[in-house]
Amino acid sequence: MQSSIIIADDHPLMLRGLHDFLKSKGYNILGSGKDGQEAYNLIIKHKPNIAILDIRMPFLTGLEVAEECLKNGIKTKIILITFDKGEELYDKAQELNIFGYILKEFAIEEIEHCIESVTNNKPYFSAEIAQYLNSQTNTQRPHSLNELTKTEIKVLSLIAQNKTAKEIGNALSVSGRTIEKHKSNIIKKLNLESKHNSLSLFAKENEQFLES
Repeated sequence: MQSSIIIADDHPLMLRGLHDFLKSKGYNILGSGKDGQEAYNLIIKHKPNIAILDIRMPFLTGLEVAEECLKNGIKTKIILITFDKGEELYDKAQELNIFGYILKEFAIEEIEHCIESVTNNKPYFSAEIAQYLNSQTNTQRPHSLNELTKTEIKVLSLIAQNKTAKEIGNALSVSGRTIEKHKSNIIKKLNLESKHNSLSLFAKENEQFLES
């Protein structure tokens, strides 16, 4: 069964293009809005699995919609679409437990992979965003990586590539359950928060240090 989705963007061409593309792929589109308030109202009304939101919209931004959902215990997973690679927005998205963060210029080509990843409870972030953040932030290898085994480093490297637990298990010839255990151990060793996206974000931000 396909995930139920609502879409919101204040650019009519982008909204229509994304709506028509996802419809053609068989996704269950419950509604679309042209601003943040309409998006939030649609989320309240339909309680979709996923909301795909432009990050900058009138009345409520995509981030403000996500903040309202988090504050009110709404389980809809948020995917943000943006032109902005800025670290400040990325940090805010991390704080709000955003599940997906993709650049608008790659939205159509990335959105299916993003939805699939998010549906499987795996956060998805555009490779372009990860590359930009790597170029702007870490220049030294985190000491905490020394606590990880070679296998755990490999798992972390594959997480940075947006691989699911099943895909990582196939690559390492072990079960998905074993990979979930590795992920749990990695989170403990790195002393990460228990948010669903903390491990993915750490992997993305430190991908350059995970080469074997």
